[in-house]
Amino acid sequence: MPFGVNLPRACPERLAMHLSEILTPKDLHLGFNPGDKWNGIRILVENLVAAGRLSSERQADVLEEVLEREHSMSTGMEDGIAIPHAAVEGIEEVLAVVGFVDPEAQLDFDAVDGLPTQVVVLLVIPREQKMLHIRTMAEVARVLGDQELLARLVACGDPNEAYTLLTSATHST
Repeated sequence: MPFGVNLPRACPERLAMHLSEILTPKDLHLGFNPGDKWNGIRILVENLVAAGRLSSERQADVLEEVLEREHSMSTGMEDGIAIPHAAVEGIEEVLAVVGFVDPEAQLDFDAVDGLPTQVVVLLVIPREQKMLHIRTMAEVARVLGDQELLARLVACGDPNEAYTLLTSATHST
């Protein structure tokens, strides 16, 4: 399974990327406890580099763009979901990494509903694929908006188990 997906430029009408297309078990971080959203974003970008999905040369640029986006408006949504993201020039594939917040921890992402965040999905999408960006974010919110699924994912003790749950949910909804 590829670590990212190269989309041909001739395919602008491409619908959302399914999570199973852009994640592997090693992109799922259980017991995530970064302390605050800013550190959480930094850790997730570092995880993209550690997994070999993002070059260390691009790390600072991507981090800056995601942090800039977060400063302009919080990406904390409702129902325990945060989707920090950026459309980045020179990125050729959709990159994603997920932190499932430790159930004992509290992570404030300045969510719309004021509730703590349970899952943080960092998305980095090629700048020239704006519609894919929007549709992929909507797909993430749709799948993870299932509170029963989210509770099961947060409670998982193994990334492979979490990946299987996520993949099943992605393809059954």
